[in-house]
Amino acid sequence: MTDAARPGPTVFVLYGATGDLAKRMVLPAFYKLAIEGLLPSDWLLVGNGRGDVSHLDFRKHVHDVLSEFGPKPDEGPWDEFSERLRFAGGGFAKDDPGSLLDVLDEARKKVGKDAQLVHYLAVPPSAFERITEGLGEHDLATGSRVVYEKPFGTSPEGFRELDEMVHKTLAEDQVFRIDHFLGKEATQNLHVLRFANGLFNAAWCGEYIRAVQIDVPEKLGITDRAEFYDETGAVLDMLVTHLFQIAAEIAMEPPKSLSAKDLQAAREEVIGCFRPLDPKDVVLGQFDGYTDVPNIEKDSRTDTYVAARMFIDNDRWRDVPFLLRTGKRLAASEQRVSLILREPEVFDELPKDGNVLSFDLSGNGALNLELVAKRPGPALNLDVADIGLRLDTLNGADPLPPYVRLIHDVLVGDRSLFTRPDGLAAVWEAAGPLLDNPPTPQQYPQGSWGPHAARDLAEPDGWLLGQ
Repeated sequence: MTDAARPGPTVFVLYGATGDLAKRMVLPAFYKLAIEGLLPSDWLLVGNGRGDVSHLDFRKHVHDVLSEFGPKPDEGPWDEFSERLRFAGGGFAKDDPGSLLDVLDEARKKVGKDAQLVHYLAVPPSAFERITEGLGEHDLATGSRVVYEKPFGTSPEGFRELDEMVHKTLAEDQVFRIDHFLGKEATQNLHVLRFANGLFNAAWCGEYIRAVQIDVPEKLGITDRAEFYDETGAVLDMLVTHLFQIAAEIAMEPPKSLSAKDLQAAREEVIGCFRPLDPKDVVLGQFDGYTDVPNIEKDSRTDTYVAARMFIDNDRWRDVPFLLRTGKRLAASEQRVSLILREPEVFDELPKDGNVLSFDLSGNGALNLELVAKRPGPALNLDVADIGLRLDTLNGADPLPPYVRLIHDVLVGDRSLFTRPDGLAAVWEAAGPLLDNPPTPQQYPQGSWGPHAARDLAEPDGWLLGQ
């Protein structure tokens, strides 16, 4: 990348800098940007937290984080990188800014008083209001960019209150609500494959597609983030954030252009067509042993699994079921979108699992097409042929992990892959009936595919993964 293409001088403030999200996602992504030469021409990263941590100790913490989660320190310019790390302790709030103001004054003297200020809130949603009000009180909001992790609110009412509070301090173009599933290479290829290829664009509707499955099972548990997870659960942590956004990416009408404004508008418009979830079309679950996890209440009814059947009330998708599933401690870890095509009526019977176009959203992403073909031989025997394309095999491919891509977009001010408040309002409206009247979570064994009741939601096809 040339210097002219790089963002200008930047001070990046990471709230919750010693927490789980920062160590697993944000700090590794920032170091990856350094390795790729995608950081600003001049920058400092200021970590913020409640503890009293020296700059030197914070650098050691970041070194340990990268040693565990990668990229390894010796894989990049660690010495130069570490010299640009600072820490401001004592927390940050409207009535008590801790040491952040002093550290930022020093940072601006080094980087420049006109440096772009980016605030990244890698903290629980309960801290959003405290930090946002602090930004306004201490004159840190003007001209800055502020990144909010999901969930942006935990209820329709909570979303509205948070959105109103945020807009008292910030203009909408300053707000970056991050959803890392939108930063995945294969997620972005959903609209590229469709709009750039006439074969798929012509068939991308209910006339040719009879069901859509968005399936994100996880083997992982919640040990490292138990308190946060018990406040949210699978519905808030995954369904109304990642899975709804992927559904919108699949279902949106052709945008006027691929600009940030038009892509966002197309996504938000189709979210407004999501039919409110009927609790009868939702199965919730909790894995056996969940309440034995440290910091989880013994009587917790938090859902660790959700499977839902949703419909989109517009001409393109009317009556096509969108099947959404995710959960913890399941039999496999996958991130897959599958479009199940309608079968032609020429043949009396076709092999199962043919006529499916799928996208693997994990890693660098892949496309897969399962076609029905004649098995070579004297008889007319049909079989399923599998055609796959790994996106990282394309000539000149240089895939970026989702958090790397999205943080870079924040640094350059590109909001294409970030959510807007009108779309989030529609998301909460669609989820409202489920949140008001959730079914009782059913127990399921660890290592299984979740509650048996979820199988009925996916009939007649069944879930393409696992069951």
